[in-house]
Amino acid sequence: MQNKKLIRFVESFVLMPLATMSLPFGGLPTAALDLAKTSEITPQAVLSQKLNIEASKTDASNQADELEALTVTAKAAAIDDYFRSKGMPLAGTGRKMVEEANKYGLDWRLLPAIAVRESTGGKFACKSVTNSFFGYGSCKINFKSKDHAIEVVAQSISGNKPSTAHHYAGKSTIEILEAYNPRTVVAHYPEQVMKIMDTIGDKEMGSVLVMAN
Repeated sequence: MQNKKLIRFVESFVLMPLATMSLPFGGLPTAALDLAKTSEITPQAVLSQKLNIEASKTDASNQADELEALTVTAKAAAIDDYFRSKGMPLAGTGRKMVEEANKYGLDWRLLPAIAVRESTGGKFACKSVTNSFFGYGSCKINFKSKDHAIEVVAQSISGNKPSTAHHYAGKSTIEILEAYNPRTVVAHYPEQVMKIMDTIGDKEMGSVLVMAN
C-alpha cells in the first residue's frame, strides 16, 4: 500500500512543472526525496520504479505458488509411498486425495486413512458396487471412477454436501470419524483411523516445508 501511494505521489510530481514547484524537499517521502536529489525525475524513472515494485510482488507470489505446489507434491508422494509399501491398489491417487482435502479444508491424511481402514487401500473394496473403497454409503453407492469416489466422500465428510451436511458440518477430524462410523458400531474407529494417519505422515508437513524454505 505504501508503494502504491508513493507511485501515485511521484506520478503527480512528474506532471507538475518543476519550475513552479514550491514544496520543500523536507515535505517529501524519503524515497521521493532521494530520487529528486540524485537525478531529474522523469516518466522513465517512475516507470522503472513501478516495474521493480511489480516484479517484487510477482516474485513473492510465484514463490508462494511454488511452495504450495511443492507441499501438495510431497503430501501426495507420502500417501502413494504408503499405499505402494503395502501393495495397495490405491497407489497413484495421492494427489487427488490431497487436492480434494485442500479444497474442503480436511486433514490431508484423512481420506487415505479411511480407505486403508475400510478396504485396505482398495484391496477389499465393496464387491456389489463400483469404485467403493471408503465404505461410504454401506456399499450401496456406485462411483464412476476412483477420482469420483474421492470427490464425493471429501465433499460429504467436510460438511459441504447438502444431503449429509447435518452429520459433518463444522466438526473436527475426530468428530468427523465418530459420525462416519459411530462408536456404537466400532468403539475405537476414530483412534484406529487416526493411528493410520500418523503412519502416513506428519499433519504439519506444509509448515515444515515453509520453515525449510
